[in-house]
Amino acid sequence: MDLHRVTEVLDVNDADLSKSRFNDANLSSTNFNQINFSGAKFNDSNMTGWHVNDVNLSGAIIENTNLSGVEIRNSRMDGMTINGVAVTELLENYGSEAD
Repeated sequence: MDLHRVTEVLDVNDADLSKSRFNDANLSSTNFNQINFSGAKFNDSNMTGWHVNDVNLSGAIIENTNLSGVEIRNSRMDGMTINGVAVTELLENYGSEAD
């Protein structure tokens, strides 16, 4: 399915959007619940106020994207990197510095 220049508010539930491509997409304040985004690519997108619950982002690539105010809770982050740095390593170092 192709969506181009659509200006609708999305509330997406129980969908398989694996390998989808989001280019120059305004996804701000969008709700995603039980979504498979594995292998999806997000480029030049706005994800501020993005609400996701029970979402699979394994293998997804997020580039040149506005993630301001993003909060991640109770999530698996195995192999997740930010600018090439393993997130699990960052969290381990943060925890050891707090001691």
